[in-house]
Amino acid sequence: MNENSNRCGRIYGYGRVSSRDQNEGRQLMALAEYRIPPERIFIDKKSGGDFDRQQYRKLIQQLQKGDLLLIKSIDRLGRNY
Repeated sequence: MNENSNRCGRIYGYGRVSSRDQNEGRQLMALAEYRIPPERIFIDKKSGGDFDRQQYRKLIQQLQKGDLLLIKSIDRLGRNY
């Protein structure tokens, strides 16, 4: 039996705005409804043109099989999702 087979998945949240002057507040409010711990919410302030984003990379490193990722809208993940 795999050591992760009985592991309960964790819930994560991801949000992104395209520029520093945009406000990610609506996305954070939507994620807060799911009571995601703050340390599992990742926000980038960078264009969605590619996936070279610091918080996105950190998120991907933490995600494991069985985890759930919530994103308010698929376009927040990126243009080429």
